[in-house]
Amino acid sequence: MLKSRKAELIAELTESFTDKAAVIICDYKGLTVAQLETLRKSARAKDVKVQVIKNSLATVALGNAKMTGLELKNTNIFVWSEDVVAAAKVAADFAGDKDNEEKFVIKAGYLDGEAADVSKIEAFAKLPGREELLGMLAATWMAPITNMAIGIDALRKQKEEA
Repeated sequence: MLKSRKAELIAELTESFTDKAAVIICDYKGLTVAQLETLRKSARAKDVKVQVIKNSLATVALGNAKMTGLELKNTNIFVWSEDVVAAAKVAADFAGDKDNEEKFVIKAGYLDGEAADVSKIEAFAKLPGREELLGMLAATWMAPITNMAIGIDALRKQKEEA
């Protein structure tokens, strides 16, 4: 790769990592191309980006984005997004799949600008997503109205019987 192309790639990655709340680093040794495409497809559905990046380039880009403290070794694939929960869910769901559990391993990452270990990433993956939280909030707001409608309907039925 030409030095100018490396500089362009580092600049693109730095910009991309700077804006993201979650960057998760995983080992993907042994995955087939079809399995990687499955990961990318599930990530695209949740607006999460997945890319294999050379360790030396990723180290420089992460350093430029003020994400330091991790040593990158062996094969790494990066999963990143503006939504911490979405990125964690994509990585954890794919790692938890029985076909991928030994080939795809979450190593570490950065969540909200802090270094995170595997347990923290898995904890974020268990949280409900944005859509689920909005649904729960809407159900909470609708509960009093629903209960009032049920009560009024029961009162109407009681008066009709009397």
